[in-house]
Amino acid sequence: MSRVRQTLNVRHVHPPTRRLLAARTISCALLSLAVAAAQEKPGNPTPPAGYAGSEACQVCHEDIYKAFQKSPHQLVETDKKRGWENRACESCHGPGAKHAESVSAADIRQPAKLAAAEADRICLTCHQNQPTHAGRIDSSHAKNQVSCVACHTVHKNGPNGLVPHGAAAVNAQCAGCHTDVWASFQRPYRHKLPEGAMSCVNCHNPHGSVLPGQMQTARANEPGCFNCHGDKAGPFVFEHAPVRLEGCQACHEPHGSANPRMLTRHEVRFVCLECHANLPSLSPANAALGSVPPAFHDLRSPRFANCTVCHQKVHGSWVDRELLK
Repeated sequence: MSRVRQTLNVRHVHPPTRRLLAARTISCALLSLAVAAAQEKPGNPTPPAGYAGSEACQVCHEDIYKAFQKSPHQLVETDKKRGWENRACESCHGPGAKHAESVSAADIRQPAKLAAAEADRICLTCHQNQPTHAGRIDSSHAKNQVSCVACHTVHKNGPNGLVPHGAAAVNAQCAGCHTDVWASFQRPYRHKLPEGAMSCVNCHNPHGSVLPGQMQTARANEPGCFNCHGDKAGPFVFEHAPVRLEGCQACHEPHGSANPRMLTRHEVRFVCLECHANLPSLSPANAALGSVPPAFHDLRSPRFANCTVCHQKVHGSWVDRELLK
């Protein structure tokens, strides 16, 4: 308390300033006493040098401390194997003894204010070897300097620590950056994201993926579309090449389209003719893929206006080379 007396005995300081300095010094002294009391509490081991312990943080940050008790990250506080028992706050914010003494924001680490790579390094200390985060370092989010704490919060209680939770809230968060994609979902034929029936993370893995566009995977490394559309997956005896080589987006616009079935063209035949045009075949081996005999498929006739009237199994067939059945 000597610091308190020294401050109160400064005669040449303006009275309001003197009172402010005295109040601040008293707060520092009380906080120091609270830190000492927390460290001496029975059952609490003395923190290593430079650390204050989580209960010391509670003195000033009680609302955050209580919310943290309901967070999945609270496991860090109690799991001895992680090495941060009773010091979970400092596992992310760094040693807090100096901050507890000075009450200065400059003496504590704030992950939300760090560069994305530095903030990610803190999170990946624990999460790097988890399957959902395995591709984080190479993901487009990481490369575009979108840090973990831009989407997640450590303190609040919610699924996966997301700032919002629930399909509608997750979609709104993604739409905050991906405005062009969200505009596609306003088209008449789309997946039911605006209705909250599904969310962006049903199809995309925001932490990274082995597939382009950070797509979720199904059955090892196949596109995540097959998680819902399993009947289109096969394996088929006779595959339609675009399904295997280009994926669903060869014919469909997955975020939304003005065309039925989210097709890239307004008529089915125009989708087919992007590949099956009246072009000379390069060799007999690919004749079936590269050309359409005009003597048989006369596109002027209405009966050839819709290819899928005959070629019904456009995703692949178990019995027919021409995908007729």
